[in-house]
Amino acid sequence: MSAIDNGNVSSITSTNGTATISFYHPSQNSLPSHLLQKLAKSIQEAGADDVVKIIVLKSGGDRTFCAGASFDELMQIKDKEQGSKFFSGFADVINACRKSTKIIIARVQGKAVGGGVGLAAAADYCLATQFAAIKLSELAIGIGPFVISPAVVRKIGLPAFSQLTIRATEFQTAQWAKEKGFYNEVYEDIAALDFAVEELVNQLVSYNPAALTALKQLLWEGTKDWDLLLADRAAISGELVLSDFTQQALRAFLTPKK
Repeated sequence: MSAIDNGNVSSITSTNGTATISFYHPSQNSLPSHLLQKLAKSIQEAGADDVVKIIVLKSGGDRTFCAGASFDELMQIKDKEQGSKFFSGFADVINACRKSTKIIIARVQGKAVGGGVGLAAAADYCLATQFAAIKLSELAIGIGPFVISPAVVRKIGLPAFSQLTIRATEFQTAQWAKEKGFYNEVYEDIAALDFAVEELVNQLVSYNPAALTALKQLLWEGTKDWDLLLADRAAISGELVLSDFTQQALRAFLTPKK
């Protein structure tokens, strides 16, 4: 392993047709651009593989599913084009999930923040542990969850999304997320979660692939405009990240506490 761990994305297809796509970054599974690109590509490739019947999306470690955007990379953005390109990485992953012909199951073992909430929302079915609290912290640093909002609102509705967004410094519990429809199932610990994921996937791979494909299309009805919609939202975030407010907030966050 190199001195600097830049994280990774891996994809393994089992004999029963389950493609397990895993991502990891040492900074609480945050997602810099290169990982977003690899993640979108892995989802696209699994979706195009005739051997694959079901996709499982998961992350490494046991505390955080995904901390969202890389703050270090956000600090490096110098113009609107760079900003739009960075936030388009999240748009690409969401659209890859949306366009995939395969049902995507998310295994959420820990907290999800910002873009991590959007990533979980882009899955077709979510299983989580009781420790998988969620938070949309973007407003607190001067931007907003604009790119991921269509995926999140699609899952939990506008009132719950408003609460999640406006209460930007507060985590909402996994039980809250389940009650709002974000999580489909919540388990006591990772062992119980993994057992439930395996059980569900083994059931799904036994179903008619054509029926699963038709279901996938039904689940995403009314989202054909998302390519343009999410690109527009990425441009909004890309401009806001350049503001003095956001730059100061990012510096404060990244400055070591004495």
